[in-house]
Amino acid sequence: RWFAGGQTNLCHNAVDRHLATRGDQNALIFVSTETNIEKAYSFKELHAEVQRMAAILKDLGVKKGDRVLIYMPMIAEACFAMLACVRIGAIHSVVFGGFASHALASRIEDATPTLIISADAGMRGGKVVPYKHLLDEAIRLSSHKPANVLMVNRGLADLHPVEGRDQDYATLRQANMDTVVPCEWVDSTHPSYILYTSGTTGKPKGVQRDTAGYAVALAASMKHIYMGNPGETYFSTSDIGWVVGHSYIIYGPLIGGMATIMYEGLPIRPDAGIWWQLVEKYKVSVMFSAPTAARVLKKQDPSYLTKYDLSSLKALFLAGEPLDVPTATWIGGALNKPIIDNYWQTETGWPIMAICNGVEQAPTKFGSPGKAVYGFDVQLIDETTGEEITEANKKGVIAVNGPLPPGCLQTVWGDDKRYVSTYWSSIHNKVMYSTFDWGVKDEDGYFFILGRTDDVINVAGHRLGTREIEESISSHSNVAEVAVVGVADQLKGQVAVAFAVLKDPSVASTEADAQKLEAVIMKVVDDQLGAVARPARIRFVTVLPKTRSGKLLRRAIQAVCEGRDAGDLTTMEDPAALQQIKDSVTH
Repeated sequence: RWFAGGQTNLCHNAVDRHLATRGDQNALIFVSTETNIEKAYSFKELHAEVQRMAAILKDLGVKKGDRVLIYMPMIAEACFAMLACVRIGAIHSVVFGGFASHALASRIEDATPTLIISADAGMRGGKVVPYKHLLDEAIRLSSHKPANVLMVNRGLADLHPVEGRDQDYATLRQANMDTVVPCEWVDSTHPSYILYTSGTTGKPKGVQRDTAGYAVALAASMKHIYMGNPGETYFSTSDIGWVVGHSYIIYGPLIGGMATIMYEGLPIRPDAGIWWQLVEKYKVSVMFSAPTAARVLKKQDPSYLTKYDLSSLKALFLAGEPLDVPTATWIGGALNKPIIDNYWQTETGWPIMAICNGVEQAPTKFGSPGKAVYGFDVQLIDETTGEEITEANKKGVIAVNGPLPPGCLQTVWGDDKRYVSTYWSSIHNKVMYSTFDWGVKDEDGYFFILGRTDDVINVAGHRLGTREIEESISSHSNVAEVAVVGVADQLKGQVAVAFAVLKDPSVASTEADAQKLEAVIMKVVDDQLGAVARPARIRFVTVLPKTRSGKLLRRAIQAVCEGRDAGDLTTMEDPAALQQIKDSVTH
């Protein structure tokens, strides 16, 4: 509980507070390269749109403390919806637009929303991705039926409205053009939103976030970590369905008095220069993306990275997955800008580890997300003894001593017991928050993440982090991307198997060439990590299976390699990618 006894409102801090001093400055910049729409909203215009949306929510019976589920593409109305919810004290639960009906249904059941806000369709790579039929099916599957569904019609797909339930956003907006909806003051500890963690098995875990602690953490992080100033522009390439989108597309930049770019589209469409074109046009000062995106750009014509004026850009921040040294080195050199890794989780809402140059300047070490951020007492714990590891470069579980600082989760929605048992009871005789990640800390206090505690491969008694092997393989000049998984082996318990995407696939076009290249890369691993870390096989594919948010589906790859069912693949970007893995394993 942070700032108990106080009252505040997240929308007031993100929008209303800025009206007097920067009302006419850009607040939200919506760019869709899918529909070729680009529209900037000033703080005044955003304030008006949010009040219209808030009026609609109230008309549809949404009250303080009610849940509103938002299942939308990356469009401006999704931002209005989130801010409108917190404006009236409702609790939003944004579900990533890539989720299919079963995943959506489980979240509807858990959050029991009064209202669902959705759209007819999203777009990706020039293709329409209809939402409405998935939503209708999810509501059919769910035991909880919301009274109303508010639909934004983009004119991309058939809506098939359900009479008495589905409401048209455009019509209701027109009826509320001048409605004034004041901010509802809520207790500091009042929940602001629920966000379900991706990749959970069984019932999804709803991370419950507070209001005041979150606002304070984000405001501080804008200044101390991201070095963003009021009046500047922030560009996060994430999706509002994920925590980065909540913290650093919507709330963080707006609380900091910055304009925020909300982007619908791919990093390579219409060409690989689109992001940098936006940096130039809107004078972006802070950019936040994922290592996967950097690796995608690595395969494109490098001239796009030098085509635009990037003088406004202070740094590129990367997070969401381990940032390998070759990728960091490449993008840093190509942009001639500082590359700053940072490490955090849906649960924490903001970085656990980073370089806080806004506090004091510190050098970046590629491969490391930096040191523990102010407010986090991060320790490395020996998993067998439960003791803190103080020796440098010795592997342990990354844990945080309580209390967690402002901004972190309060609990798991509706399940305090699960919160305690999952996060606070999983480390040997310690009451500490477990990140479920392995790491080491060097002599200077910099952490290096070695992958999930459940991603560790035990080869003949040797514990190996997949991250270490991936980094070694990706240092080969022809490797663009790699995924390493532990596969069950009768002799050694587990062996490492690698799947690599080549920059120039023609080098391994024949069986003999592929074997030659595999041997060369094995030698690289031998030289860097020792023969114990050498994968049993390195197989070459043209694409790796990922979620639509760009995370590698290591579990699915491992399952295919072991001949098991790959499980829930509703968030997979390209089903053909997993088929390639299957084909290469059976070949």
